[in-house]
Amino acid sequence: MRAEEKAAFDTNSAEMEKGVKGVQLALKTLNDYYAKDAAHSSAEGAGAGIIGLLEVVESDFSKGLAEMKAAEQTAVSDYDQLSKANDIEKATKSQDAKYKGKEAKGLDKETAEANGDKATEQQELDAVMSYFKGIKARCIAKAETYAERVERRTAEIAGLKEALTILDGEAVLIQKSAKRVLRGAH
Repeated sequence: MRAEEKAAFDTNSAEMEKGVKGVQLALKTLNDYYAKDAAHSSAEGAGAGIIGLLEVVESDFSKGLAEMKAAEQTAVSDYDQLSKANDIEKATKSQDAKYKGKEAKGLDKETAEANGDKATEQQELDAVMSYFKGIKARCIAKAETYAERVERRTAEIAGLKEALTILDGEAVLIQKSAKRVLRGAH
């Protein structure tokens, strides 16, 4: 856009400068013409009107040319400021992108390390939980049902009765052998 504005200014300012020079030349020529020759004094009023009109045109052209030059200078100044601001912003954003890229790589590395650590910790946790499950099965007492308790007590009573029977039989043997020993001693 700035290049288009510059091209338009170059073309228009050249035309305006030619116009100003042309009007100035016309004014000089008319002033010289009416100043040299007294014979033209009768047309002096008409000449003065034309000269006055040309002076107004010259003033308008000069004013327009000055405005064009001021507008161009302002546009150039604004363009330069905007270009500098854009360069600064571009450099800033490039640095930000560079730092963000480094940060992203660092975060990716940390994520990979954390995932590796998590996998190791999960293996350890699984091993501990498996061991705990085995110990829990062996260490925690389970409530017996009523039927199991009755069966166990019945088996225990039967065992005790059998032991009593065995002991009674041995006691009889012991008494007989003790009597023999005592009889043999007298």
